This record gives sequence, structure tokens and C-alpha cells, in this order.
Amino acid sequence: MIRIDSLTKTRGPRTILDDVSFQARPGAVTGFLGPNGAGKSSTLRILLGIDRATSGTALVDGRPYPSLDRPVTRVGSLLDGSGAHRSRTARNHLAWVARSNGIPSGRVDEVLAAVDLTDAARTRVGRFSLGMGQRLGLATALLGEPDVLVLDEPVNGLDPEGIRWLRRLLRAHADAGGTVLLSSHLMGEVAEIADDLVVITGGRIVATGPVADVTRGYPTLEDAFFDLTGGTGVRR
Repeated sequence: MIRIDSLTKTRGPRTILDDVSFQARPGAVTGFLGPNGAGKSSTLRILLGIDRATSGTALVDGRPYPSLDRPVTRVGSLLDGSGAHRSRTARNHLAWVARSNGIPSGRVDEVLAAVDLTDAARTRVGRFSLGMGQRLGLATALLGEPDVLVLDEPVNGLDPEGIRWLRRLLRAHADAGGTVLLSSHLMGEVAEIADDLVVITGGRIVATGPVADVTRGYPTLEDAFFDLTGGTGVRR
């Protein structure tokens, strides 16, 4: 369970997040949706202990992320691409993460195969395309076999087949009882798999709940998103 309660973040006179509260439950894909600059990444950075809130809490299974034991085995995350140094190979990057978190080395080959990077395992990350970098970031998120996945714009750079593959992977993870929090500014990218929606704009939550409840009265999911974000949401 991910629980965000009354999260506020200010920077000087500017309010980045304003009393943000929502949950992402096990066994479901929660789409965290909003236009660029709405506060999605700021929320996730606080959840993952990268940034600090001015007030409020962000918890995973009742605990702040930094207090988790071997957090990579509890929460898999993808923010800002793969996070790998450009001079490292994909295999070396994953092997380093595995060693530092007490994960068996054999798991590296498993996740490389899972994200279709086996043939590129010895390629330096600096030579990767955007889509390959995203796949490596997903491999890193999956490495510790975590129950919780937190992914920020994971389809960036993926081709249509890659997007379909990611949807299947996330759906399977949720169906197996895992928690998926999927951030995007494109309603269409999560419409195929989301069970619950959280819509944010201007640092404030404007809608939460099951997809059917959030979109009731709208012709399509994208129409709901566009209206709820005050015309700033991206339809496609």
C-alpha cells in the first residue's frame, strides 16, 4: 500500500504541492495523471525519499521509503530514465545494484531477458536509445522483485510494441497482488490498464477513485482528463 497524506511542498513563495492525499492499493494499477508541471514528479520524489515535503507524509506499507530495509527489494522505481552512468554497460549497472542490495547475481540475466536487453547487455549506456534506456530503468526497478512499482512516464521512448509489452507486464504485476503507481501526462497511455485514477493539476488533487467513478458522465477517459485538468491535459 502506498499512502500519501496531506502532502505539501513549498519553494519560496511558490506552492508545488497543496494538501495532496491519495492511496495506491495492492492488486491494482493506479494511474497518477496530470499535465506537465502538475506536481506528479514532485510527489514521487518525496515518496522515494529524494526530496522533502514541507508537511505531510508519504508512506510505503506504513513506513517512509528511507527507513525500509533493502528498499530495492520493496519498491522498484523509475524516475528520470535508467539512472545508469553512461560509461557503464547495462550488465555492469545491474550487477552493481544487485551487489549493493544483496540480490543474487543470477537475477541480472533474468531482468535483462524480461526487458529484451540480453543482446545489449555489454553495450555502454551512453550508446543506448531513449527506449533502451527506459528498458534498462525498468530492469533496475524489477531487479529486487519488489511488490511495489513506482514509475514516472515509463513509456517515454518506447515504440508501440514496447508500450504493449509494458502494459502486459504491469497488468500481470498487479494481478499477482502487486501495487503499481503509474505516472503520466497522457490519459491514453494508462487507459488500457488502470484500475484507479488520481488526477492532479496545479499541485492539487482534483479527482480520485476507480476509473468508472472518475470518468462517469464523460464520453471518453481523455475527455474526463481534459475537463478535470481545466483544459491543460494532453489528449494524445
